[in-house]
Formats: sequence, structure tokens, C-alpha cells
Amino acid sequence: MTVLAHRADTLTRDALAVLQPGFEGTTAPAWLLRQVGEGLTAVGLFGRNIASPEQLASLTAQLRAEREEVLVAIDEEGGDVTRLEVRGGSSFPGNLALGAVDDTGLTREVARELGRRLAACGVNLNWAPSADVNSNPDNPVIGVRSFGADTRLAARHTAAYVEGLQASGVAACTKHFPGHGDTSVDSHHALPRIDVDLDTLAARELVPFRAAIEAGTKAVMSAHILVPALDPTRPATLSPRILTGLLREELGYEGLIVTDGMEMNAIAGTYGIERGSVLAIAAGADAICVGGGLADEATVMRLRDALVAAVREGSLPEERLAEAAARVRVLAEWTRRGGPGARPEGSGAPGIGLEAARRAVTVSGTAAPLATAPYVATLAPVANIAVGDETPWGVAAELAALLPGTGSGVYPEGATAGDVLAAAGNRRVVAVVRDAHRHPWMTKAVDALVEARPDTVVVEMGLPRAEPRGALYIATHGASRVCGRAAAEVIAGVAGA
Repeated sequence: MTVLAHRADTLTRDALAVLQPGFEGTTAPAWLLRQVGEGLTAVGLFGRNIASPEQLASLTAQLRAEREEVLVAIDEEGGDVTRLEVRGGSSFPGNLALGAVDDTGLTREVARELGRRLAACGVNLNWAPSADVNSNPDNPVIGVRSFGADTRLAARHTAAYVEGLQASGVAACTKHFPGHGDTSVDSHHALPRIDVDLDTLAARELVPFRAAIEAGTKAVMSAHILVPALDPTRPATLSPRILTGLLREELGYEGLIVTDGMEMNAIAGTYGIERGSVLAIAAGADAICVGGGLADEATVMRLRDALVAAVREGSLPEERLAEAAARVRVLAEWTRRGGPGARPEGSGAPGIGLEAARRAVTVSGTAAPLATAPYVATLAPVANIAVGDETPWGVAAELAALLPGTGSGVYPEGATAGDVLAAAGNRRVVAVVRDAHRHPWMTKAVDALVEARPDTVVVEMGLPRAEPRGALYIATHGASRVCGRAAAEVIAGVAGA
């Protein structure tokens, strides 16, 4: 091989190494296996790729037959954002519930058990936890994915989560740097802007990331947000000032920097994914996450070729691409040595998720538990893209298991209390909401239900902001399956609540 051919081959392999693409299906397509063999070092999994733990283990084994040290990444936060249990709901509460309990030992054990289950399936990189301080209660994309609005609480639980997850041999990817909590725009749809000064950023947004770095997080994910106090022109994912100047040099972080999904409109709709990927690597990112929406070989080839062309044109230093690829390979080697290649022994702590969900529930009101089957009205907002609309949520199924004969209905935006009452008949109403404070139609419906039926039970499964209402008001601090179970136990008055 000539020197030029060797250099071209190295460039191509480095460009493939920094990509974390997705794909369609529950088995690895031929094109993906071919690319793994040619240098692709990471693959991203989504709900569409998972049918069961056994199937997932077979899928990851397929990938490792091509490359033993391949990184298999997933967005498994637990709580509202689950890929392992996308069709049934998570066995774990999310961050807000863990923050509400405020027991770092519990958070550590929940993360360890979640990591154990991921590792048993061959997954070794988790795009979690969210270290964002949810300082804006109207945030449409973070909310219950945050440990809370208190900076110190978010910091100590972020560190505990990182420690627990990585104790299982699964690398944590703390997100969304430098903090996505003070936004009112979802970066899946547009480019959010955070207009706070440097002192506020240092005292609020950056504190949990410092804690994660001290806890040894193996990866950090960038946010597609504009922070003018740091960089007035480029979002964090594309900003040398933020990724290299702040994260690397000021905070001293030496691990892998991963971008958030590049097909999100904050990047794709402003820079395009090819140019955005080149700018991200040049700014200091080491890995490009893509595949939530674009999941084919053509996308991988486009990004690979864009990176190689940028090196040849001089807009991306060759040593920067090589450095990024090297960091990906170092993490892949850490996971190979660390254990996810061999399934962990023992059964772990399978009940820890329900225990945590039960402890997170808060209850107001003096009404006695229900003795007869009620009617559950789920007032359902449109789910954000991170959560997805394919994962069931609520209390209807869990309550029906405890009180047979429970009726239920799902009510979208525009539904009224009259619609619910007509369906409920004489049965007691359980109104289930999610972030009611952000949805005026939902608040109006609940107020009318409580006025018409003072014995109405209200269950808030999002961020509890409004004053408690109803004969019984239950806040679960999340909408995962175990949160629904914990609420149903309170409503039915069963042991374990």
C-alpha cells in the first residue's frame, strides 16, 4: 500500500470511528455489519431495535462478531425515556422521582440495576443521566428528566447515577452540556437560547457537570443550545469555546464528548447534518450521534465522506479527527475490559425500581382509598420526541389490576370535563395529567371536574406545579410504569404503597 493510500484508509477509518449511527430492524442489517468491519466503532440503539432482552442480546452479539470492542449505545434514562421497555413502560422511575426522594444511595442502586440489565444485553454506553437543572418549569423537553430545580441536589444525584451505572461496566454519558434546563424551546424542533450571565452558568448549570466529571463520567453529551454569554454565534455542539475552551480546558474533562442527535432541527435545520458534523468535530466533539430519524447506510456514507473531504480541504485538522477517533477507541476498549461483553452474574436488585417509585409519591388530601372500580380519565398532551408517543403511561392498567372493572379513556387536547363525566357515569373519577401547568386546557378540565365532582382523585405524573386539588392529589414525579403502579396502590389502598 502506498503512503497516500494508507493515509486515505486511515482517514476513512477515523471518520467511521467517530460516528454513532442508528439503523432499522431488530437484527443488524448487512450494511451495518460491513461498516463495523471497515472501521465503524459505535452503533446507537432506539426503541425500534428492541423486542426483548433475549433479542437484544442476540443483536449485540451479531455486532461483536464483527468487532469485539464495538460501542453499543442507547438512550435509556429510565422513567419516561425508555428504550429497553419502550412498549410496556419502564421498571424504573426517572430522575425527578429520584430527586424527590433525595437518597443518593437509592439513586446509585437504581442506576446500578439499570446498568446491570443493559450490560446483560450487551449494551455498554448509555446516553444518560440528564444533569440539567430544570430551572424553567415551562421547559418542554427536560422536565421530569431532570433531578430537579435545585442545583446541589441535581449535582449529588448526577454523581451518584454516574457511579452506579459505571459500577455495572456501562459507560455513562452525562447530558446536555452546558445545561438544557433553562429553556422554553425543544431543540428537536428549533434552536433554544439561554440568556444568562457567566456567573449564573457557573453557579447553576455547570455544577452538576463538575460533579459528573469528578465522579468519572466516561462521556459527556453536548446540547444544541445557544448560550450567548459563552458563544454568541454557535450552539454548544458546534462551539470551540464551549467544548474545548470550557469543557476541556476550564473543567478539565478528558473523556469522550458525544453530540446530541445531529438530525434534530436545531442543527439539521440551520447548518445541515454534514456541515454540522464537521463543525462539531472541529469544535472538540469526538463522536457524532445520528440515527434517531436518519438510519441508513447512505447517511453514514454522507457523514463519513463529509469528514474526509473537510480534512482534505483543510477545514478540519487531520490530527483533530484522529484525536476524536482515538477517544472513541479508548472508551470502546474500556468497555471491552470492563465487563459488558460477559453477562453480569446474579439477579441484581429487580425490585429497586418499584421501591424507588413508591418512595417518590407524595399525597395530599384526606379521602379514603377507593373501594369500588373508578373511571380513569387520562388527559394526554402530545409527547415530546425524546419521550416518544409509543410508550404507554398512566394509572389505568395498574389500577384495573387492583380494582377489576375500572373503566378508562384517553382525552387529547380540547377535551372537556363534560366529555369525561359523560363517560364516567356514576363512577368515581380519577383524572390523570402530565405537566398540567403547561397545558391550560388540561388545568381547565381538571378544575371543572373537581368542581362538579369534589371526590375526584387527581394524579399528576409530570412536574407538580399547581396547587393540590381534588379529594386526593397524588404526585408521582414521573410517568413510568412503576410510577403508575405506585399511584394505583395509593388509590386502592393496598399494602406496599
